[in-house]
Amino acid sequence: MKTEKLQKLREDYSKNSLDEADVEKDPIKQFEQWMEEALKSEIPEPNAMTLATVDHKQKPHARVVLLKGIEDGSFIFYTNFGSDKGAELQQNPNAALCFLWQELERQVRIEGEAEKLPEEESEAYFKLRPYKSQLGALASNQSMEVPSREFLEERFADLEKKYKEGEVPKPEKWGGYKVIPEAIEFWQGRRSRLHDRIKYVFENGNWIIKRLSP
Repeated sequence: MKTEKLQKLREDYSKNSLDEADVEKDPIKQFEQWMEEALKSEIPEPNAMTLATVDHKQKPHARVVLLKGIEDGSFIFYTNFGSDKGAELQQNPNAALCFLWQELERQVRIEGEAEKLPEEESEAYFKLRPYKSQLGALASNQSMEVPSREFLEERFADLEKKYKEGEVPKPEKWGGYKVIPEAIEFWQGRRSRLHDRIKYVFENGNWIIKRLSP
């Protein structure tokens, strides 16, 4: 693809605005409001979020995961603790999340620390997952090299024979994290690239609201 084609891509945002005088004082409430609007808009997978972590060499890595809850002001997702992101969070709990709702011309950025959920909470959620999702979690040593696609499919088939629906055990290294936010930024696209950026920063036990230059 020629660079010129990319350089000519333009979008003049005009659907909404965002003002610090109108937002919720609590960023979690503001996020929940925006999430509700995203759900009502029937955006595909509005809970999809980019998770960024840092490895032991201070190299950043990003991938898309799914938000599975908001509890006590924290953002919940589940994964394999033995995966790349699990290993990275083990040695450096600092994490960043990013939601993009292009249809609403909105983005939310979250920065904070990740903590593992209690085992009983992970166990309870695992039991709610679809049967084949449970088998998939058990079949996959996430991020580990495999010889072929057939290897994975054969392992999945063996587990399907071994465990009936409702009997699949949660993998020992599978569970949830909560990201405890220290900063949350709400971005609303505006005309002429003069976008609205409202940032909440947690300081001395309180959320401070700031407007940022686009």
